[in-house]
Amino acid sequence: MTNRRRQGGDGHSRPVSFQIEGPEATRAYVVHVGFKPGALGPSHAAGLLRDEAERLEEARGLAAAIDLDIVGDSTVMLSRPVPATLIGGGKVAEIGTAVKELEAELVVVNATLSPVQQRNLERAWGAKVLDRTGLILEIFGRRAGTREGRLQVELAHLTYQKSRLVRSWTHLERQRGGFGFLGGPGETQIEADRRVIQERITKIRGELDKVKARRELHRENRRRVPYPIVALVGYTNAGKSTLFNRLTRATVLAENMLFATLDPTMRRLALPHGRVVILSDTVGFISELPTDLVAAFRATLEEVLEATLILHVRDISHAETDAQAADVLQVLDALGIDEDRREHIIEVWNKVDRLDEAERTAFANQAERRDDVVMVSALTGEGVADLLAKVEERLATSADILELRISAGEGARLAWLYEVGEVLSRDDLDDGSVAVTVRVPAEKASLVRSRYQDEMLRAAAE
Repeated sequence: MTNRRRQGGDGHSRPVSFQIEGPEATRAYVVHVGFKPGALGPSHAAGLLRDEAERLEEARGLAAAIDLDIVGDSTVMLSRPVPATLIGGGKVAEIGTAVKELEAELVVVNATLSPVQQRNLERAWGAKVLDRTGLILEIFGRRAGTREGRLQVELAHLTYQKSRLVRSWTHLERQRGGFGFLGGPGETQIEADRRVIQERITKIRGELDKVKARRELHRENRRRVPYPIVALVGYTNAGKSTLFNRLTRATVLAENMLFATLDPTMRRLALPHGRVVILSDTVGFISELPTDLVAAFRATLEEVLEATLILHVRDISHAETDAQAADVLQVLDALGIDEDRREHIIEVWNKVDRLDEAERTAFANQAERRDDVVMVSALTGEGVADLLAKVEERLATSADILELRISAGEGARLAWLYEVGEVLSRDDLDDGSVAVTVRVPAEKASLVRSRYQDEMLRAAAE
């Protein structure tokens, strides 16, 4: 661990720690661009709720996620954006001096840059410039582990790069992963030749259409053996994968880093009374998530649309927890999870182990006034039993109670009822048949009725 001095948004130098992942790590300087009230108009007012210092730290976390050697950072607050460079000439010169003194090879700008702005800043600073969209796409390119994930990220990358003529930059050729924002062999033609890019985009879309068809087939198979789907969503690094591992005893990568999980994972989970659900872990969301990336990952995120219940995992210990929650809901809205479906969301207030006594009491008082909140620590297991009970309760309230009589020798049909629902009572009759009362999810009740028309005795909503 090495200490350097960094210049903050207040103009004063202060120590900063960073970790070098190896002697060849690229030296990077991080610039967070904030906007003063009214700078972007009333439609962007929500973004002003976020603390600029927290946004800078998040930008540093994003840069650290691809193992950059962060040698310094600064915050620039704008009254209005400058068309040519986004930030004013004085700040451009000031940052250029810092970049030169610190020998930074890369400047990460925590804002969206137009191709012209990116090119002008590269010329002014004599270093490669990567904006927020490019940085997030680079992280996703390195995190994607499945063929589908890599295709989705590459599609988003190519769509982003189609309007940009970014020259090849080779400082990171020895580092694996990514999709060429930071250079690498073979990337120059993809970045420079729009025709080749479009041909590749067309091919990837065709391949993803096939993936989507296979995914839909898998969904159809799950409908035939109907387990409810419970999807985990949340801001990146909120603790979804740690909670997923706690609930399912799986070994999904769960580290204290942004976007530790990219490819979706699904596991069976038995609830306390034996009911089986499918638990789905999804990619973390983030503020200003690139539109192209949301579109590219829509096929994966459709698992959320299919979910019977959504668990919105929040890092309740984070200073920006409310703003992060708003960002997640904004992405869910874009996916089609609107106000009408919000009743299917349980908020999981995670990381309570990080709260002090006063904070814990305050949050507990808030949670008691709501029936859609459970406080947990995925790390220690605190509150997990309450969460499972809440999931079971929610699933039960939207269920039908069916009474059936299964003939002797129909063991397989009886076993299927145990899988599809919760058997509330069972009576083995003298003639060998079995009378059962079963609670079935409302969305699966019609399937049970169609398969057990002759055995149905009574049906009544719970």
